[in-house]
Amino acid sequence: MNRKINVIILTGGPSTEHEVSINTGRVILGALDKNKYNIQPIVIDEKGKWLPPAESAKLLASGGVGAKKNASTGEITISEIKSEAKTDIVFIAMHGKYGEDGTVQGLLEAAGILYTGSGILASALAMDKIKSSELFIAHGITVPIFVSYGIREWEKNRITILKDIARKIGVPCIVKPPCGGSSVGITVVKNQKDLVRAVKNALKLENRVMIQKYITGDEVTCAILDDGKSPFALSPTQIIPKSAEFFDYQAKYTTGASEEITPPRLPSGIIKKIQSIALSAHKILGCAGMSRTDMIVSGEKIYVLETNTIPGMTATSLLPQAAKVAGISFPKLLDKIIGATLHKK
Repeated sequence: MNRKINVIILTGGPSTEHEVSINTGRVILGALDKNKYNIQPIVIDEKGKWLPPAESAKLLASGGVGAKKNASTGEITISEIKSEAKTDIVFIAMHGKYGEDGTVQGLLEAAGILYTGSGILASALAMDKIKSSELFIAHGITVPIFVSYGIREWEKNRITILKDIARKIGVPCIVKPPCGGSSVGITVVKNQKDLVRAVKNALKLENRVMIQKYITGDEVTCAILDDGKSPFALSPTQIIPKSAEFFDYQAKYTTGASEEITPPRLPSGIIKKIQSIALSAHKILGCAGMSRTDMIVSGEKIYVLETNTIPGMTATSLLPQAAKVAGISFPKLLDKIIGATLHKK
């Protein structure tokens, strides 16, 4: 293209990760090369309303507070995004349900609008940690032992389930909503008496709960960049939370709350294995554009926790840090993500 590319940044959304998404959208808006792109933001508020670009730009400039209050006077439709904005591509800057689980991907695909990142199926599979874990096991990738239960099953058979968890998983264990993100709703359970409360907390967010065996070791993550032809792994990052027990919400999004080491202080053979597993996970799920797989290195074993199809892009995010180590600036990283989609046209 000789002309500038028309990019919509889609951010916010009706999920528990609304604020994180707003931050991601704001950072991307500021980093995209204005000489290459005509850029308009669209904020989706917490009730699911798509706010017009002018109003969205004001909200992002003010910190996105208005998106929470839903004080919008207008709304934009997907057909208007395609026709009036003459959109070439939508950059999805959303995390969690609706933005990362295949929902918004389906809406855009139905409208014939190109969008960054993974498609509907890969997004849905990666978002569901139960389904993705089952898929990883089927392909020979090691994951922590886990069990899962629906809310009705829990309400009817709580005593039986608690005995089942004690027998199969034990404590300590990890209790989480299986389709959550940013570690929202995750609890490290150290004794049996805290298990019920942790399960109840997770079930407040979803109608299912996942309980995993707690694995001690080094937390690592590894990002994949995918141009549609030759996906490759960036250097992994080792994560050492300074105060939290694991890489929780505060450790993820508070500057200085974690030590993030790229490349990790691990043997070269382990580093190569981490990269190989991340690439395999990316391909197994059918991801596109980018992904980031979180793992635990415990001795010679590497356990996959989850794959993120839309990794964070804030100042403390891990994919931009890994790209920087590889000599890829943040604006160039965004160019690569956009280019990976445009080449499909």
